[in-house]
Amino acid sequence: MTTTPRTALITGASAGIGATFARHLAARGYQLLLVARRTDRLQELAAELADRHGGKRRYEVFTADLTDPAAPKAIVDYARTQGLDIDVLINNAGLSGKTAFADTPWETLAGEIQLMVTAQTELAHLVIPGMKERRWGRIVNLSSLAAFAPPAASLLYTGIKSYVLNVSQALDMELKPYGIHVTALCPGFTYTEFHDVMGTRDKANRLPRILWQHPEAVVAEGWKAVQDGKPVCIPGLVNKISAALMKPLPIRLSYLAGRTFNPFKNS
Repeated sequence: MTTTPRTALITGASAGIGATFARHLAARGYQLLLVARRTDRLQELAAELADRHGGKRRYEVFTADLTDPAAPKAIVDYARTQGLDIDVLINNAGLSGKTAFADTPWETLAGEIQLMVTAQTELAHLVIPGMKERRWGRIVNLSSLAAFAPPAASLLYTGIKSYVLNVSQALDMELKPYGIHVTALCPGFTYTEFHDVMGTRDKANRLPRILWQHPEAVVAEGWKAVQDGKPVCIPGLVNKISAALMKPLPIRLSYLAGRTFNPFKNS
C-alpha cells in the first residue's frame, strides 16, 4: 500500500535557516510548500531539490509577503487546493528593525509585528486543526537567543522573540496529547544573509567566531528537538551557556511550572 508523504510548510524558505530546513526535510522524504517573497529563489530551490531527490516528491512554491495580513490564509488556501495536508510548519520568516522606535514609520513597525507575531500565530492556528484530526504534527517557531536577553533599547525584536518562545511552550502543552510537538528554536549568531539584509554585516563580522553557528547545525538540532518533543531548543553549547547566564530560572523548571499552575490544564 502506498502512503502519502507528509508535507512541510516553510516560510522564509528562500535562504538561510529556511532553505536549510527545506534541504533537511526533503532529504527525509517530506513534500514541501516553500513560501517567501522571492519567487526566483524559491523556484531555484525547488528545482535543486527535485533534481537531488529524483522528482519523487512535490516541492510547491508560493510567493507571499507575510507582512500582508491576507497572506497566511492565502497560503493555507493554496495548500488545500493542491491537496496538501500540512503536517509540519516551520515558522521561519523574520527580520529586525534597524532604526530607533520613535524614528521608524508605524507602517514599518506594524509590518514587523505582522510578520513575526500575527502571521506566525495565524499560520499555526490555521494548520493545527488538521494536525489534531490526523493526530500528528510538528511546529518549529523561530525564536532567538535574544528571547533570553534583557530588553534592548529601541528594538521590538527581543520582545517579539520572547513572545514566540512563550507561545511555543504554551501550544506544546496544549497539543502534546494530540501527537503534536511545538518547539521554539532559539539560535544565536548564524551564518546567513540576515545581517546583510539588515545592514549589520560590518558589526556582525567583528564578533568572535566562537559565537557563530552554521545553519545546518542549527536546523539539525532544531529538528531533532521537535521530533523528541522538546518545547525549547537552544542550539550550540555557547548559546546554551549564554541563555543560562541571562535567564535565572532554568528552562525545564520554567516549563514544568507553567504546566503545573496552568488554570486551563484540566478544562
